[in-house]
Amino acid sequence: MRNLKIPAERHPEKAHRSDNEQPKKPSWIRVKAPTSKEYLKTKNLIRENGLVTVCEEAGCPNVGECWSQGHATMMIMGDICTRGCTFCNIATGRPDGLDVFEPIKIADTVQKLGLSHVVITSVDRDDLEDGGAQHFAKTIKAIRNKCTNTTIEILTPDFLKCDETALEIVVKAAPDVFNHNLETVPGLYPEVRPGARYFHSLRLLQRVKELAPTMFTKSGIMVGLGEDRQAVLQVMDDMRAADIDFLTIGQYLQPTPKHHKVDRFVNPDEFLAYEKAALGKGFLMVSATPLTRSSYHAGEDFKKLQQARNKLFSGEL
Repeated sequence: MRNLKIPAERHPEKAHRSDNEQPKKPSWIRVKAPTSKEYLKTKNLIRENGLVTVCEEAGCPNVGECWSQGHATMMIMGDICTRGCTFCNIATGRPDGLDVFEPIKIADTVQKLGLSHVVITSVDRDDLEDGGAQHFAKTIKAIRNKCTNTTIEILTPDFLKCDETALEIVVKAAPDVFNHNLETVPGLYPEVRPGARYFHSLRLLQRVKELAPTMFTKSGIMVGLGEDRQAVLQVMDDMRAADIDFLTIGQYLQPTPKHHKVDRFVNPDEFLAYEKAALGKGFLMVSATPLTRSSYHAGEDFKKLQQARNKLFSGEL
């Protein structure tokens, strides 16, 4: 599918800006620096257990709010990725070996934080034969054993260089939500996500539903990378064809000057329009705001997902 740039005249904020000039960050995307005691408590607990969080590694703008509430997205298998996506601030290189004690450390931290819902993600580990599938499964099992009432959401890599058994291992471990982000529209993959394949990622999510029809699936994209509205709507249709339940859409923020530039800051009204369009296409849930991220308010959203499915089965939707 051909990706078309939105002409400058359709977006006045771009009309007088050169290609090398960054758009000014609007008020709706700014957040306060974290300072609360609860934030520091969460930070210290993560440090004491030697854990990595995507909140810090990816420079999430919501870290202050989430950590102040004792919520953190744990990143397993180290902080070095084997991919080099141009939107991501996680270091690229040769990762260290896996920490066999990490699943237990994660479970202990989840227990100490008293989490009712936890999100576990990872770097891409193309150096591992199974892409880290067994490590995901061990982490899920450790949390289940230690925190019997905690629901588990995973945000996985694409397992592109593995056979199908890798995905089967993760699904068999029975997370409550399986998330894998498409990140952007297919026309921007060569620039933004060069090591990945759009239709492979779609097929991964579709395969989850084939293996476990009742498992919730989730995926997200960023906007402001240079996509146009029609391309975003087509991604929604592709996701629904793969039976994805939950869509997230958030504003792309450039981590450093070396990363992919922000094409524009999408107005909140456009996010609202995307949300309405996605709900009309049949998603159980949609979160579309400038500050939306995959794990933002994940616990609350999981409860809403359950409620939405119950309404669907009862004929209320």
